[in-house]
Amino acid sequence: MELDVADEPDSMILVLLRRIDTKIDRIENDVHDLKIRMSAVETQIGAINSQLGAINMRLDRVDERVGRIERRLDLVPA
Repeated sequence: MELDVADEPDSMILVLLRRIDTKIDRIENDVHDLKIRMSAVETQIGAINSQLGAINMRLDRVDERVGRIERRLDLVPA
């Protein structure tokens, strides 16, 4: 069965639309994967910030203790 000249543009447009649709599906999957990975990165950053806060609190306590030790040993003015 042969295609008429009038049928060719429609069929070419459908071929191009199918290609575009396939590419859009791939892009959609890629974006979905990127969203999952970004969520993981954000979770890790949140955990790091929390750990930094805990470290800073410990350093503050050590700083206070060193200050008390220096005052008791008269290493700094009271």
